[in-house]
Amino acid sequence: MALAQPKTTPSLTQAQQAAALCLDLKAKDVLLLDLRRISDATDFFLIASGTSDTHVRSVAGHVVEELRKAGIRPHHVEGLEAGRWVLVDYVDFVLHVFHPAMRQYYQLERLWDDAAGVALDAQGALA
Repeated sequence: MALAQPKTTPSLTQAQQAAALCLDLKAKDVLLLDLRRISDATDFFLIASGTSDTHVRSVAGHVVEELRKAGIRPHHVEGLEAGRWVLVDYVDFVLHVFHPAMRQYYQLERLWDDAAGVALDAQGALA
C-alpha cells in the first residue's frame, strides 16, 4: 500500500484529529486510508486496534466525546456496547476500532488495498 500526502481538506483534518485521539489512548496500528479516488461512500477510513474489548470501547468513546466537544458529531455508531468492532460514521470519514482478532478476521486493509495510506506521525498529523 502506497503512502500518500493528500491535499488538506476538512475531512482529512477531522480524520487526523480522530487519529490523534486514538493515539492518545494508545490504540495500536492506526491507519488512515484515502478512499476519495475509489469510493463515493466516504473520503477516509481510519482503522485502529485496541488491546481488549474494554480498550476498544474506550478508544472509540474517547474519539466520539472529544470530537463532540469540537462540534463534530457522528452520524451513526455501531458496536460500542460489545467492543469487538466499533464503527463510528462521521460521513466524510469512518472510524473502525477493532479488537485484534476481529481486525485480523475482517482485514479491511486488504479489502481496500487499492486505497492510498496516509502517512501519520505520532500525533495523528501528516508525517
